[in-house]
Amino acid sequence: MSHESLIQSPDTQRKNRIPPNQRLTEKLPVLHFGAVPSIDISNWTFRIFGKVRKEVELHYQEFMSLPRVKILSDVHCVTGWSRLDNLWKGVSTFVLRQLADIDASVRFVMVHAAGGYTTNLSLRDFFETDVLFATECDGEVLTPDHGHPLRLVVPKLYFWKSPKWVTGVEFMEDDRPGFWESAGYHNRGDPWKEERYRSSPGWGI
Repeated sequence: MSHESLIQSPDTQRKNRIPPNQRLTEKLPVLHFGAVPSIDISNWTFRIFGKVRKEVELHYQEFMSLPRVKILSDVHCVTGWSRLDNLWKGVSTFVLRQLADIDASVRFVMVHAAGGYTTNLSLRDFFETDVLFATECDGEVLTPDHGHPLRLVVPKLYFWKSPKWVTGVEFMEDDRPGFWESAGYHNRGDPWKEERYRSSPGWGI
């Protein structure tokens, strides 16, 4: 018997589920910066560090033994496509609260991924109920193109905030920009407000 709970992302309940200037796609496109990394599962680790009283490092099997959740969500890419009803399976970000003693001063996180990729999130966005570290999509294990062994999924923000090939999370007191944010993308990336680039209204919020 499966004990995995199913969470439906709030945006899937919208009457109009397509944000401004987005178009629907049936397939999940493959987009990323640089080449797909070659990841050896036997050497892969997931690290929790920064402003925590207890740093944690998990090997692949240790991470896979954590409690699992299923989340149904929509995906919106800053390049203009949207895909509805994606069923993700993985580990809720809430599990990290139980693994590491996060300092009370923490307000932001930096998600780290293979190749030095990073993206920043507010603590509030990171701990939304529909955010998870996904290992599967639509009943299939993620392929390397889509982030195997692990990708973060943050449904309420543009998809660059859902990095592939995640290796860890850094908890921070002060915000700092990640890879695309440093290159001119919006600091937050709300698709309903079209927060695509630094020049978009509300940048820095």
